[in-house]
Amino acid sequence: MPAKDFGTKFVCFKCSTKFYDMKKPDPICPKCGADQREAASTRASESRRSRLAAVPKIIEPVEPVEGGREASDEEEVEDVEEAEEEVVADED
Repeated sequence: MPAKDFGTKFVCFKCSTKFYDMKKPDPICPKCGADQREAASTRASESRRSRLAAVPKIIEPVEPVEGGREASDEEEVEDVEEAEEEVVADED
């Protein structure tokens, strides 16, 4: 159980040392001397997650095919072959 007399607990942003500020006005790391007030926002990772989770994904509806069904590959091949025959016949 942590003692309340030690003040606020910190994890140094430079060297990752855990320490208490001992209720001093300046939270300075005892190992590397970094002032913890200069650290980037300590809640940045949590706020980023919440921002990403808040963005809804937009799913566009699928439009129905005209005629009620899709043409099969065989039908498309037959249509292309017929069109080629017509072009050859027109050229002669």
